[in-house]
Amino acid sequence: MEFRSAFPVAVLLGAVLGATAAGGESRENAPVSTAAAGMVREASAAVADATWDIPVVRNAPVERFIGIFTGRQQDRMALYLKRSGRYEGMIRAKLRERGMPEDLLYLSMIESGFNPTAKSHASAVGLWQFIEDTGERYGLRVDGYVDERRHPEKSTDAALSYLEDLHGQFGSWYLAAAAYNTGEGRVARVMKQVTGKEKGRDADFWRIRSRLPSETREYVPLMVAAALIGKEPAKYGLGGVQRWMPLESDEVQVPAGTKLSLVAEAVGVSENELKRLNPHLVRAMTPPGKKAYAVRVPRGRTDRYAANFATLQTRAAEDAARERREEQRRLAAVRRHTVRRGESLWTIARRYDTTVKKVQSANNLGRRNRIRPGQRLVIPS
Repeated sequence: MEFRSAFPVAVLLGAVLGATAAGGESRENAPVSTAAAGMVREASAAVADATWDIPVVRNAPVERFIGIFTGRQQDRMALYLKRSGRYEGMIRAKLRERGMPEDLLYLSMIESGFNPTAKSHASAVGLWQFIEDTGERYGLRVDGYVDERRHPEKSTDAALSYLEDLHGQFGSWYLAAAAYNTGEGRVARVMKQVTGKEKGRDADFWRIRSRLPSETREYVPLMVAAALIGKEPAKYGLGGVQRWMPLESDEVQVPAGTKLSLVAEAVGVSENELKRLNPHLVRAMTPPGKKAYAVRVPRGRTDRYAANFATLQTRAAEDAARERREEQRRLAAVRRHTVRRGESLWTIARRYDTTVKKVQSANNLGRRNRIRPGQRLVIPS
């Protein structure tokens, strides 16, 4: 999943990555601002109050990001905390079912800011920023009608499977997170160069960190900083953020090739609301074919769908058939004329009882355009 995060890494890391790359060495011991350091020290005593299931390392890179999140990027962090309320419960439940650390939730925060439609410069998409190949490798459908990288639940299942595989390969959640960002091949090579083996411990991330690409070098510190603030926002000046409620929904089976606008009319909501519930339906319609497709509707609207959809579908089919007939009539009414030598627009228009301007308009001809023998002209009714 090499370098594909939609989280504004360039904004958050900017000068930090630039300085690291220019200096050619690790900046772990670089100084942090007095305000940021003081804020971290003030909060550090209370970290024990929170329950952690990933290692919480307090060092200069982590403190640097805490300073950024609580300083110039505080509004952005507040937005991501708001969005977290929509998906946190679902993600934590899936992590819990698999026996995985629940704090891996914060990988989604630093990947997409909890935005299921986020898209990066590398065309990675969704809460977990899958590129197309990796998404398909983990069972996500990606085509012109459905992009399950945008499906919050399905993309979460795929991301957790991928993270489980990475943890199995590297033996460490820090190393798994780094591989999630830059690809397992690169982390494996660097681990072998530094430690002589692929598998390691969380401490090995810090050993190999200076040999990783710039974005990956900062990825784990970014995750830890996001987790610290996300779990105890009040201690970082974000206690007043009101998190959004989850989108409660039911599923209905909708015939193939049906527009969401028709489903929305059946259940009595706006089309935009259905798009928000079904971000993976990229054309705002169910995919074509023979099989019905599950569409999410607001909780408690399934009976209304059952009562209204068939009538609306019949009406829509009748409207479509009427439009096709009208189009066929319009096409049948169009006449064509092949220009013969010596003819002009005036003589042709007179022959068909129309005007020169109408012939010009029907054929996109300007006043200075000349007609030629053999040219085919559309003659308006």
